[in-house]
Amino acid sequence: MKPAGKTPEKVRHAALVGNPNSGKTTLFNALTGLRHKVANYPGVTVEKKEGRLDLPGGQEITLFDLPGTYSMHPQSPDEFLATEIMLGMSAHTPPPDLVVCAVDATNLERNLYLVTQLIDCHIPVVVALTMVDLARQQGTTVDARTLSRLLGCAVIPVVAHRGEGLDALREAVLNVAPPNGHALPWKLPEELQKEWDRVRDQLRDTYHLSVPAASHEATALLISPELIAQRVDRYDPAFVEQLRKNVQKLDFLGIDRQTAFVESRYAWIRDAVARTVHSPDRVRPSLTDRIDRIVTHRVWGFIIFLAIMALMFQSIFSWAIVPMEWIAGGFEALGQTIGGALPPGDLRDLLVDGALAGVAAVVTFLPQIMFLFFFLGLLEDSGYMARAAFIMDKLMSKVGLHGKSFIPLLGSFACAIPGIMATRTIENPKDRLATILVAPLMSCSARLPVYSLLIAAFIPSTMLFGIVSIQGLTLLSMYLFGMVMALLMAWLFKKTLLRGAPPLFIMELPAYKVPSLKTVLLQVWERALAFLKTAGTIILGVSILLWALASYPKLGDGASNADQLEHSYAGKAGQSIEPLIRPLGFDWKIGIGLISSLLQREAFVSAMATIYNVQSEDGTESELTLQEAMKLDRDPATGELTFTLLTAICLMVYYVLAMQCLSTVAIVRRETNGWKWPAFQIAYMTALAYGVTFLVYRGGLLLGWGT
Repeated sequence: MKPAGKTPEKVRHAALVGNPNSGKTTLFNALTGLRHKVANYPGVTVEKKEGRLDLPGGQEITLFDLPGTYSMHPQSPDEFLATEIMLGMSAHTPPPDLVVCAVDATNLERNLYLVTQLIDCHIPVVVALTMVDLARQQGTTVDARTLSRLLGCAVIPVVAHRGEGLDALREAVLNVAPPNGHALPWKLPEELQKEWDRVRDQLRDTYHLSVPAASHEATALLISPELIAQRVDRYDPAFVEQLRKNVQKLDFLGIDRQTAFVESRYAWIRDAVARTVHSPDRVRPSLTDRIDRIVTHRVWGFIIFLAIMALMFQSIFSWAIVPMEWIAGGFEALGQTIGGALPPGDLRDLLVDGALAGVAAVVTFLPQIMFLFFFLGLLEDSGYMARAAFIMDKLMSKVGLHGKSFIPLLGSFACAIPGIMATRTIENPKDRLATILVAPLMSCSARLPVYSLLIAAFIPSTMLFGIVSIQGLTLLSMYLFGMVMALLMAWLFKKTLLRGAPPLFIMELPAYKVPSLKTVLLQVWERALAFLKTAGTIILGVSILLWALASYPKLGDGASNADQLEHSYAGKAGQSIEPLIRPLGFDWKIGIGLISSLLQREAFVSAMATIYNVQSEDGTESELTLQEAMKLDRDPATGELTFTLLTAICLMVYYVLAMQCLSTVAIVRRETNGWKWPAFQIAYMTALAYGVTFLVYRGGLLLGWGT
């Protein structure tokens, strides 16, 4: 391709594509910073990221971060979506004027395959050569200028997390050259090339497909006879019949069409790599290889994995204490200010004991949630997450799954919704469904406020060996318990409802790299904003509603606040389910929390805060913390403590296993195209939570933990 001069007036939208683990996300964050938004594409659960990219001269364009894909012949829904957008065939995303393709310099041969497909489709493309710093560490250099000449498009080396090469990349986007229809540098057999040209031209001229769409469709039709049969209602019968005859002729000539398209590209790619990549004659084991000898060891690898998890949860408790105290103090001061400015009455109680207390109880745990996402981001960006899947593959295979299922499960530590979305990369439908069904058993960040409240109140902060606290180990045990139960249920499903042998596990292990602190912090920021949005909407609404239900109907001035709560609408609701939950060691107040958290698990914390503020006997802001109030609360009829160590353990066990998130139910319904599996999931998780909690409670009573 020859440059055709600047065309800034034509560039409005660009798509960023690349293979998984090619550094695409880091590059997107570096180019857009905080000027991007995250949502879902309409009708699907694939994450949609778009941001503002500033170009030289003051021009501003929209950059779409598309799902990672190895090829424009999609194998999964997210790859299909990426291909659809690249070809300008998406109804909900503007056609991109150009594509920026992230290409891993340490794995050039495999990454260039997607670039050749983009060039085949005559899509304007700029190659961002990522991971060049890692390549240099391995003693490898890539001649970007020669590669640019061979490809006919700009090739810009970048180190995104350091900002290197980003200005040059912006300049290349501004000066992108339109495709000029030159002959493809990779050679197809002559008869196949003629037929490809004929089909492409007819699709463009007769059926008015764009050049990219026509080029891609011509390749797809010639590769797949099955696709020809599927297109009989779309194209003229004469066109389809002629295509069939010509395909039969190609077969008669002994031309393997699919192999020809693939091998012609790879033959050219291998030659291009040989001419542009310079590596030392004697290849020494890379740092990644040396680390992996230990990290992926069948024994040491598992021990290291557990140690990393223990360190993460210990740090969540230890490091988050100070900012949590700051947030709690800030809300306390705000409550005192509002309480002092308003006269006694329902309005003050609503604002202080209802809205503010409920939101504060949840937002106080924001630092712990941010630390959780920070550690998960570091593990992901460093390349360790793929090793975790590799380590767990042997264990996963024993329950009928493979290591690829562990990535969605591990992602569900943050939130089950993106974890379930990540199952779209699992090719086997039964494996994918089994993973969806057990993903909510992994302890998500919404459970963290519940665990933290109960652990801080009832688990001593004793240190073991001077380095690990019992509180941190308890938190780790909840996450491990959820993981074990997820694996057990997956084994059960694969032996019964979803019987089938697990496929072979093949997964690329990316090179280790220093995590991009900017990228990780951006992810933490996005998750923190999402959490605060939840606290500012759902939790606030639940807190206000619960305060009203706990405050009405009024019993009169002579009634105590405890009597008022017991005879309120909320109290009656809790008492109505108490016979069901009493075998678990729960009373009607806990029942109110369970009902309140059906929408979102963390609402349990705001419910307890509202209940114990409403129950304050003197009608003023209580000097007790929520944890202290829960520890001191007693049943007025029996004098027994409402909460004990055993009660706290049972509650945590229940929240590990119960489906207490309607958003997750909605996603499962969308992913499985109906209500059959979501209904089954709710039923089995509720039964599992009730049954296991009952056993834990009865076992605890036998051990004398009930006092």
